[in-house]
Amino acid sequence: MSEQPEALYQVEDRIATITLNRPERMNTFSPGLLAAWEDGIRRASEDDEVRVVVVTGAGRAFCAGADLKATGDANYAVAFERNAGERRNSLRHSVHRVPQALQYLDKPYIAAINGAAVGAGMDMASMADIRIASEQARFGMSYVGVGLIPGDGGAWLLPRIVGVAKALDLIWSGELFDAAQALAMGYVQKVVPHDRLLDEAYAYARRLAEGPPIAIQLAKRLVYRAMDQSFMESLEAAQQAMAMVQSTQDSQEGPTAFAEKRKPQFAGR
Repeated sequence: MSEQPEALYQVEDRIATITLNRPERMNTFSPGLLAAWEDGIRRASEDDEVRVVVVTGAGRAFCAGADLKATGDANYAVAFERNAGERRNSLRHSVHRVPQALQYLDKPYIAAINGAAVGAGMDMASMADIRIASEQARFGMSYVGVGLIPGDGGAWLLPRIVGVAKALDLIWSGELFDAAQALAMGYVQKVVPHDRLLDEAYAYARRLAEGPPIAIQLAKRLVYRAMDQSFMESLEAAQQAMAMVQSTQDSQEGPTAFAEKRKPQFAGR
């Protein structure tokens, strides 16, 4: 009997779901999990039938980051015996494969956070466009507790979500916080009962999947690029994107459906 993949991938109702599948290790990183996670993102990005991606975890954790108890694999173990020169590409060739793949994903990427998202696992949650959390979710930038720094994008992502001062506070303290606190600081968009988490995440995803995919994807691209642009550069980019979206059939379907008092059927063309 073959072993279960360490990250599962399935598509239904134009929604791709990536489920981190190392529940016995709280979905901590392994070479297999990272490779399957990256592969799922790339498959969803390249599949025109997929309009939204949901990522969640199996068991009681979303992702607890690096597997500090793992030994024998320098790709993801904390290999203190190696010098800086030997370690310089260790993240790039392992965990950074996930955020690198996400740079090419224009489709909405939703994290359904079912449990602990700590350390690098919180960085991974921060990569999502939208975060919906179970009441049982717990968060923490726990790097400082093991003498490390955010290595997987947290130093860039977190200030853009909660502000610079709050991000520094979370990183310096390493304190754990619950779903209610995450909601109060704007880190998650919604907190729901644990047994309703996937229902709520999929309900949100379906609304997006029924929308005009080209417009939704271009809007996502505009928002992220605007973070590194001047206002005038953002206006110019919006003009170019508008010219593109106005050439689609979906831009005609929306007004037509409104006039005919029916629900629009967006084909992604």
